Amino acid sequence: MSNHPTSFADWQNYPLTLDPIHVSWLKNAKKSKTAFAVADIEGVEISHKKFLTGVLLFSKKIAKYSPEQNVGLLLPSSGGGAIASMAILSLGKTIVNLNFTAGKKALESAANQAEVKHIYTSRKFLDKMLERGVNLESFFLNSKLLMLEDIREEISTISRLGTLLKAILFPASVIQKAYFKEVAMNDTAAILFSSGSEGSPKGVELTHSNIAANAKQAAIELGAVNSDVIMSTLPTFHAFGFAITTFMPLSEGIPIVCHADPKDVTTIASGIQKYSGTILVGTPTFLRMYTISKKVSSESMQSLRLVVAGAEKLRSEVRDGFESKFNIPVYEGYGTTETSPGASVNLPDIESPYKLRNRPGTVGKAFSGTEFRIVDPDSLDPIPVGEDGLILIGGPQIMKGYLKMPEKTAEVIELIDGYRWHRTGDKGHLDEDGFLTIVDRYSRFAKIGGEMISLTTVEEEILDACSIKDLEVAATCLPDQRKGEKIVLLSTKNLDKSELIKILSDAKISPLYHPSSVLVVDEIPKLGSGKTDFGATKKIALVNDQN
Repeated sequence: MSNHPTSFADWQNYPLTLDPIHVSWLKNAKKSKTAFAVADIEGVEISHKKFLTGVLLFSKKIAKYSPEQNVGLLLPSSGGGAIASMAILSLGKTIVNLNFTAGKKALESAANQAEVKHIYTSRKFLDKMLERGVNLESFFLNSKLLMLEDIREEISTISRLGTLLKAILFPASVIQKAYFKEVAMNDTAAILFSSGSEGSPKGVELTHSNIAANAKQAAIELGAVNSDVIMSTLPTFHAFGFAITTFMPLSEGIPIVCHADPKDVTTIASGIQKYSGTILVGTPTFLRMYTISKKVSSESMQSLRLVVAGAEKLRSEVRDGFESKFNIPVYEGYGTTETSPGASVNLPDIESPYKLRNRPGTVGKAFSGTEFRIVDPDSLDPIPVGEDGLILIGGPQIMKGYLKMPEKTAEVIELIDGYRWHRTGDKGHLDEDGFLTIVDRYSRFAKIGGEMISLTTVEEEILDACSIKDLEVAATCLPDQRKGEKIVLLSTKNLDKSELIKILSDAKISPLYHPSSVLVVDEIPKLGSGKTDFGATKKIALVNDQN
């Protein structure tokens, strides 16, 4: 990893010189000396030879059943899912990872947008979802579901043994030439659908170059080495789960430990202890579960050298609570599906020679080959250091575009100084040391009496002022005849509105930030990524608000 470029300009074409992810994986798998490639915490360990055997066998079946370009996957983080992903890529086809937590309408829309005719899934997984009251088989009218278990049963013992011998005896170059279809680095490798936290999901097209670049960037920033063991618990429809905890380690020859449910922290903690896991990536929502769980001991987490939080704001009480219980710091990072996804991260400071790499409250410094620009959202003129503006991200990981949405793509991709930049929709600022602070989403504002009020700030002020254990809130806005818009607060605790207003007033919080009503809910709606589902939040407010 020492031969990578250092300048932003040099990084733009550097990924075109890299191997596609599946080729990098193949080369590293053939020479890897790690004990396993993938392990399922509650399942089996898969050696590199067996993983390669599985890829070769499944690729034959996928080629038989799915002549089309875009192939659907409906799977959690798992060994089978990783094998299926590599098999699809080896055929030169495009992975379409479907968000099984998104609901029938969104799932069906995604499959139709991507023209997915066949979706590979698992009977075991579907049964588990059915136990939770979700019948995924009924969601797809125009796509056929194919079960990994059924395909596995079709493969004869002779075929398994013959393929295993090839995996053992053939060098990587022979396997690549004989079984892998050649791809261009600018071809679309995967389509991930944006979370849809504030609107309808859009298909994000990521090229082989995008994914290879971000995998290399993440490996460099995290200091990933073969002795690491990466916990792969985020679902692969989540960009971080797809690129950072699945494809990055596999392409670098680093073993991964999978678990299908990121909320099952007891089992994941036992897996960390069993496999001496070293890197854990999760959303703050999921990381908080480790802190509050009485079944997760401090001892079970001690092999971890790095814990990274992303996808949503890391509140200080989550960060401090995790470190207090486990004596392990949590470092906040940042990215978007459109940036493949990684863009920045905090990391442990380097003692000698001293190098500042961590500033709590920020999302860190930009990845190697990545730059941030803070600009006026209308003119795109640069804004001085320390002042808030629209965050632009530039780098080789910027998506190809939104699937079949050229107008939407044009709205978020800017060509500046010959380089492509992503308009994130996030508001923030850079400090003098290059650390980025996210203030809010531009769309997460209420306009009350002509004043723009950050809904994120409303949530933070209420949580700070109330100091109620395990309280979760979500603020949304609704039309108001008198003030233009009003704030409606969803709360998991029974907050009396008048008492809340008194608490906020005593804390000297502006009346503009006071909610007009409080709705008590059993839980705040969440997406599969762990982020708050702002669309669902607004719907609840619309249905239940009486003011």
